[in-house]
Amino acid sequence: MTTTLSERVSQSAFDGSMLRVVFLCDLHEGTQQQFFDAYEQMRHQVAKVPGHISDQLCQSFENPSQWLITSEWESAPHYLAWVNSDDHIAQVRPLSVCMRSNKALKFTVLRETGLRESGRPVIAQLQSAPRLGEGVVRHALTFTVKPGAEKKVAELLANYAAPKARVDAQTRLARTTLFMHGNRVVRTVEIEGDLMAGLRHVAKQPEIRAVEEAMNPYLEVDRNLDDPESARMFFMRAALPAVHHIAAHGADGGEAADVHRHALFYPARPGCGTAVARFLARQDELAAQDPDNPVRSSCIFQRDDVVVRMLDVRGPLAAADPDLAFGVRGPRKAKVLARLLDVPAAPAAHLVDRYAMTLVTDRRAPAE
Repeated sequence: MTTTLSERVSQSAFDGSMLRVVFLCDLHEGTQQQFFDAYEQMRHQVAKVPGHISDQLCQSFENPSQWLITSEWESAPHYLAWVNSDDHIAQVRPLSVCMRSNKALKFTVLRETGLRESGRPVIAQLQSAPRLGEGVVRHALTFTVKPGAEKKVAELLANYAAPKARVDAQTRLARTTLFMHGNRVVRTVEIEGDLMAGLRHVAKQPEIRAVEEAMNPYLEVDRNLDDPESARMFFMRAALPAVHHIAAHGADGGEAADVHRHALFYPARPGCGTAVARFLARQDELAAQDPDNPVRSSCIFQRDDVVVRMLDVRGPLAAADPDLAFGVRGPRKAKVLARLLDVPAAPAAHLVDRYAMTLVTDRRAPAE
């Protein structure tokens, strides 16, 4: 039986669906008025952001220290463009100093009742059908190191002691993969359960903290992990969200012995990062309909003009169709992608060789 596209796609920021963001936070005692005043300043700025529809600030009537911010966006790319910007970092700083803890959840909207019938303008479309999930959240961090320090950093990243996989009853670290391309490092994580709980767990582990401290002298952007604000700013700017993931229904997810993990770096022209990611996502959707496709799964990470595509492929990448490996099929598609990339024109095989990232380490958590 042929697997339909809706059964394959487990995540996509590019289906045009309206996005609802739910941000739950717990405040330090005595900061309620300070938080409210900061939000009053911020909401007028956010209302001018392209793609923003509305937002609400709510305070728990049971516990005044618990607050909820909900917002609606025309699409996920609109929200991601804002949340990954320096403007957002500056806007939320007055709020963040009031928070003891926080959690953000992002949902595309499938159905709603009453709102549009009552005269609300139809700005964005609804998600057409439920997507198949597997209980895994994917995320990445990226940063650059000083030229000449690549070998030392690779050694540090390849030889760290793995942290404990189990976070809590609901959350578990499933897999961590690190790649480098030139002086750029990309660390991808796959977490079963709560993404933020998993990331906080990793950051607190002494094995990881030791590696992070050892890397500090080699980073192009200085950071001080003992300073909460410095650490927060670094990791906010390093965030590389997964914007599209696709895998055949029942795919082994890289468990089979002949399935290997690879990544490609796409040097987007200035301002074209989202267009590159959207183009690759569409090509991966089309390719996934081919039952003979050796690419078992593809995950695209994108922030601004940094675009990385991680693949699980049956057999070596060199043996795969170069066009398929690079995310294009046919000369017309290759020309479209070439206009979005800041690279000289070349056959796909040359581009794969040039922009394939070096695998530093790939670690799966042991089965429980």
